Amino acid sequence: MRVFSPEEQEFIHQHWQQDPAQLMLQAKRFPHLPMPELVGQIKARQKAMQKLPTWANHAEVLFPVMLSLEQSSSELTAAYKSQLVQGDTLADVTGGLGVDSFYFAKQFAHVTHVEQTSELQEIAQHNFKLLGATNITSLNTTTEAYLHSLASPLDVIYLDPARRGQSQERVHLLQDCEPDILNLLPLLLQKAKNVLLKTAPMLDIDLALQELTGVQHIWIVAVQNEVKEVLYLITSAKNEEPQLTAVNLKPGQAPLEITFTKHQEEQATAVYATKPLRYLYEPNTALLKGGAFKWLSQQYHVEKLHRNSHLYTSTELVPDFPGRAFVIIAQPKANAKELYKLLPDKKANITVRNHPLTVAQLREKIKLKEGGDHYLFATTDIQNKPILLLCKKA
Repeated sequence: MRVFSPEEQEFIHQHWQQDPAQLMLQAKRFPHLPMPELVGQIKARQKAMQKLPTWANHAEVLFPVMLSLEQSSSELTAAYKSQLVQGDTLADVTGGLGVDSFYFAKQFAHVTHVEQTSELQEIAQHNFKLLGATNITSLNTTTEAYLHSLASPLDVIYLDPARRGQSQERVHLLQDCEPDILNLLPLLLQKAKNVLLKTAPMLDIDLALQELTGVQHIWIVAVQNEVKEVLYLITSAKNEEPQLTAVNLKPGQAPLEITFTKHQEEQATAVYATKPLRYLYEPNTALLKGGAFKWLSQQYHVEKLHRNSHLYTSTELVPDFPGRAFVIIAQPKANAKELYKLLPDKKANITVRNHPLTVAQLREKIKLKEGGDHYLFATTDIQNKPILLLCKKA
């Protein structure tokens, strides 16, 4: 790990808002400075500003290679997950940049950060000191070696296995991740009372439940309606019916949490609409990921448009529906001429749910640009007929 001199830090501070590519073109103006390294730090700081503002706003914080930054949790998700488990001792055995470790350290008396890449571990350790996280011990070792070294069990072990293959392609199955959670799970449960596992958003939850034993709770975490991670709380106790909590996080707002079980979904009875009514509802993506389809209809007294559409409708507005609500203003044909009469600016935000055309194909057909205040939903009704619903936000 390279610690920058005061002059180099000042350069980063003065130029961090500038275009990195333009800075590299001006490298000859600064022959005495290591421009590729400094520009790399500036580029990383710019990328971290939204995701990791605590890191980005500290002048002396160091950033790793871009891949490690991209793979790290955001502060928003790290702060949320730190509230999900309790105890005195926790180990983050796939520590990375240390964002999760930092937030767990606000809740636990002592946190151990384990990272096998020496440079990344040194950067994380350096940043912990700068950020005042004095109750974190950072170790440069492998997950397996650390677990075997533990003399007594911890309260919690947290791990976020790497999800890229040897050629840096993204992988989603548990057996393709590093470390191999399926082979490691018995040892993890010997070394901790609770294991909190973070998986790829693309991993099928039903498949994960087939492969993992002792899952007590699942959190599907979305940030501004985009699913970012799925968390599994695992213990040695058997549990046939874990709870699922769909979470939507927005900066500066309390988390929106909806909890249900697979059994509740299976037992629920959905009501189907014979036609679209006055209001249209699109559930949050975390609920869709969790499979709360019939349950939403029953719980919020809204009618489904089609078994596979996962769009809902009602005559009266349901103000607490966990998702976006719209007023249906027209049900036009997929005809540019007809749509132009309704949309003089020739703009609409298009969403496709269970429709034969993709967004790109539909946009090409009806010649509408993206944007504006109108929303066009392409879906299928209960008679299996493709329909368009032109809406405005309720």
